[in-house]
Amino acid sequence: MSDFLKNNPNKNVKLPDIENPIEKKAPLITKSKLVAAGIPAILSSAQHMLNSMGPVRAFKALNSLNQIDGYDCPGCAWPDPDDERSRLGEYCENGAKAIAEEATTKKINAEFFENHSVADLSILSDYEIGKLGRLTQPVHLAKGDTHYRLISWENAFRIIAKNLHTCKNPDEAIFYTSGRTSNEAAFLYQLFVRQYGTNNLPDCSNMCHESSGIALTESLGFGKGSVKLEDFYQAEVIIILGQNPGTNHPRMLTALRKAKENGSIIISVNPLQETGLIAFNDPQTITGLLGLKEKLTDFFLQIKINGDMALLQAIEKILLDEEENSPGKIFDQHFIENNTEGYKSFVAHLKKQDLEILVDASGVSLSEIKIVADVIKNKNKIIACWAMGLTQHKNAVDTIKEIVNLLLLKGSIGKPGAGTCPVRGHSNVQGDRTMGIYEKPSLDFLDSLKKAFGFNPPFKNGYDTVESIHAMHKGNIKVFMALGGNFLSATPDTKYTAEALRKCQLTVQISTKLNRSHLITGEEALILPTLGRSDKDIVNGKEQFISTENSMGVVQMSKGNLNPVSDQMLSEPAIISGLAEKVFENNPTIPWKKYSEDYDFIRDDIARVIPGFENYNKRVRIRGGFYLPNSLREKSFNTLTGKAAFTVSNIIIQQLSNDEYMMMTIRSHDQFNTTIYGLNDRYRGIYNGRRVIFMNEKDMIKAGLKQKDIVDLYNFHDGVERMANKFSVVKFNIPEKCTATYFPETNILVPISSTAEKSNTPTSKLIIIKIKKSVTGSDN
Repeated sequence: MSDFLKNNPNKNVKLPDIENPIEKKAPLITKSKLVAAGIPAILSSAQHMLNSMGPVRAFKALNSLNQIDGYDCPGCAWPDPDDERSRLGEYCENGAKAIAEEATTKKINAEFFENHSVADLSILSDYEIGKLGRLTQPVHLAKGDTHYRLISWENAFRIIAKNLHTCKNPDEAIFYTSGRTSNEAAFLYQLFVRQYGTNNLPDCSNMCHESSGIALTESLGFGKGSVKLEDFYQAEVIIILGQNPGTNHPRMLTALRKAKENGSIIISVNPLQETGLIAFNDPQTITGLLGLKEKLTDFFLQIKINGDMALLQAIEKILLDEEENSPGKIFDQHFIENNTEGYKSFVAHLKKQDLEILVDASGVSLSEIKIVADVIKNKNKIIACWAMGLTQHKNAVDTIKEIVNLLLLKGSIGKPGAGTCPVRGHSNVQGDRTMGIYEKPSLDFLDSLKKAFGFNPPFKNGYDTVESIHAMHKGNIKVFMALGGNFLSATPDTKYTAEALRKCQLTVQISTKLNRSHLITGEEALILPTLGRSDKDIVNGKEQFISTENSMGVVQMSKGNLNPVSDQMLSEPAIISGLAEKVFENNPTIPWKKYSEDYDFIRDDIARVIPGFENYNKRVRIRGGFYLPNSLREKSFNTLTGKAAFTVSNIIIQQLSNDEYMMMTIRSHDQFNTTIYGLNDRYRGIYNGRRVIFMNEKDMIKAGLKQKDIVDLYNFHDGVERMANKFSVVKFNIPEKCTATYFPETNILVPISSTAEKSNTPTSKLIIIKIKKSVTGSDN
């Protein structure tokens, strides 16, 4: 428990704080690390596990993590090997930290909430809140009350049902979903919501890879990636854009190391020269344990923020010149002629582009671009990987289509060792969408629901995440319910979002741990504690399991092996089923009780509705699971013409005044999404703090700033002043006019009205800011 709560158990403030508190001490700033993982990763993992639980529980938890007969990591969606998995540990440092958070033996019960008001708790940082322990009992914050209080599951369901029934129409309720949710829970959730009568199913995809899904669907006819893990071991070139695997997907480093051993060339594109992109000490190898680093990146291209499209077009233009000098030698003309459309228009557009302008907009030198183009020109087994560094921009969809253009030119789709690889951030975010968690469902999906369950699902599109925030802010939403996640800390424009949530009649959070979204509530609020991935789930004496889908379309079983820390928690399928029974008690057309008693019944109905899940219960029990159909692997493009589409896009040249900078939000190495594991970002040399802004040294000199100066950050989008206080300036290897800060601390600066075209994803990777020295001066 934090010192604040010990010393101030009953101190109240007028309204709970919506932001992390200002840090009392500036962080310690040291040199960045030169290599990722290795012994420090082992020591960090062990420290987090032992601080959260005893050694026996820790060993049991890690021994089953990501194993074929174990449970899926609640962290990232990087795939497990199809063949044998390492018994030393099929997990990474951040996976161990995720389990330390989830499997902790620290507990929050009703007595804790009686002793600490919501306002008390809100003064803690997100890091401190997360370290309080697992939620163990359902609690209720009554209208006008200051404390959550114990409530029975029956009464909690009754309150939700009552509020849903008092809505004038179903669209006055919003049902958010986190990517951690299992296939079974996600299917039940969307079924419940659509039987209730709305498609208001925003999810975390809206804020991360929505741009990828739209771009891939429009250009290739399929919204998921095309590669398997084994393709990495056959690739000639792997291009990594807008992604930091060393922190966000550390197990990917092992795949990259194997690819390097097989002769693959790795090209990394990023504004930050991230440690995990450059070198790696595999802690499961002798060389890694000895600290003999293995180089990963062969060519690092340090672009300006959002310089990706300009870089891609510059490479394509250079390759086009080579192709015209040697027809048929550079581009795969056979593939282009037989499998694509729009090639001539694309080439005509490319010829009009000024190479000098493209080079300048990218931030990379012409000589570097020519070297990389020369590497690519004779290769046709190319994989392109990307993550949030591409998807959270105004032109995100077009930039991802530009990646597709490059792959199409080289015929690098539908062959071993080549293809698209959007690296998903959360462990089942792709599976949730497959299960129907989507505000814009297809007519085929809705027809399947109608045929299987006999009710008329709503056909009107629902709200996505940004639209949901606007609707709440306008007072049009009565009930907000979240199946996992930390909605407030994950979304943009923190003050605006907080105001929106407070206008709701009821907010409901289904969670494993306490977070800030439990403290910024509607007039009335409920917290419903649920089992985690590592928890055993036994119903009527039968051990249940759930399933997930990883980034590469593998569906596999996940079965927890730890005793839950409380017998008052319910699984997500049980919570949804129990709520549905109460909401539809006068119209029991769907067997909700049966679903909660045996998850095989859920999977049987998934198989009836969703293509690719035939014989689900049998196939999911196969060791390692099964692959879902993927048309791209067969060079089949589900577009209107049946062919992949070249697209034409123009670069964006960002205009900045002398006192303006581009800012992107990033994670620290002690963080996964909005969960803060610790206060150290050792790869970037930051310790004991998070309120830092990484700046180019030349920009610091021009602005009269020194290392450790304390500054305030401002955004003025749409004439609204947004401010984030007290950040330490850190000199870093980042392009001029570019800066980086951690989220959620600077989400308050991300304008709610600045979103990607088509996907409506918040533009968290490019916010225009001004920097002013704080009145506190510098920390010496």
